[in-house]
Amino acid sequence: MNNMVRYGILGFGHHGERRLAPAFEHAQNSRLTGIWRRNQDRARENAEHFHIEHVFASPEELCASPAIDAVFVASPDALHCEHTLLALRHGKAVLCEKPLAMNAGEAIRMAAAARAAGRPFGVAQNFRYNTSLTRIRALIAEGAIGAPVFASAHFSFQSRNSPRMWINDGSMACGGPIGDVGIHAIDALRFLLEQEVVAVSTLARAAQFTPAMPDRELEESAAITLEFNGGVLANVQVSFRAVYRTLVEVVGQDGILTAECGLNVDRPVTIVHQIACKTVAQEEVSNSDAYSRMLDAFSATAEGTGTFASTGDDGVQNQRILDAAFRSWHSGCRERIR
Repeated sequence: MNNMVRYGILGFGHHGERRLAPAFEHAQNSRLTGIWRRNQDRARENAEHFHIEHVFASPEELCASPAIDAVFVASPDALHCEHTLLALRHGKAVLCEKPLAMNAGEAIRMAAAARAAGRPFGVAQNFRYNTSLTRIRALIAEGAIGAPVFASAHFSFQSRNSPRMWINDGSMACGGPIGDVGIHAIDALRFLLEQEVVAVSTLARAAQFTPAMPDRELEESAAITLEFNGGVLANVQVSFRAVYRTLVEVVGQDGILTAECGLNVDRPVTIVHQIACKTVAQEEVSNSDAYSRMLDAFSATAEGTGTFASTGDDGVQNQRILDAAFRSWHSGCRERIR
């Protein structure tokens, strides 16, 4: 236990209760030692329920604590930059939730601060630790479907009753579903294809269920086309109105790999390999340990004994793609990645 990397979570809300705290319980080299959330009464209830040692009164107190080795930033998007810079100033390793920031300018500032501090900095793109994605990536690399031609990643759910009320607030969220789950879809495709996005085209519908901000309109559904430098054309569909769905599919010159519900971590995923409309192979995998694997991988990086699959630089690149997606929605034009 003494050798474990001790984490403090900034912004211990619904995500902390549902995903992060249970993941720490199953992690091998990562321990949740302290939390901060704006509602201190709820924080104390969480600490008692999950047997967390420390409830901190402020982000500053958590980041300054000698009881904390690494800070997991799980606060709303608009606070990611502030909280990451605070943790880095106190010499902590930082694992930050996606999307990394509100825009690429903030993300670049965060990555630069981590380099200057000489501290590990990662993005909690937990799907890079999904067995479904690592298996599909391996099959593509082995040539199971030949050279990829098309790819798709879809993610939708109904957000009206989400406990994360801030995701419908344009002052706190980096967009609607494009920023919230589109970032997962985009990152998944970059990871699977091992190619980089060079241009983006977006169609989107403005949100009807939340007032538009004076300078920031949120979308409720979007269809995004990504152009990759290796020639793949990809489609990303995201929504806050449609029924829950996650799909991953890659169409190659010689075959197709499909995983319906391929990004979920709650139920088994079946990866189907098809050639000319015939199923030639399929396998069932589980993503249930993805969050724990992600935590332990970052802990190994913090200890200098491993590498993390989603670096701060990956987060910057994803943020550039998000920026281009939002520019394309408003310009109506294909936008290149800056």
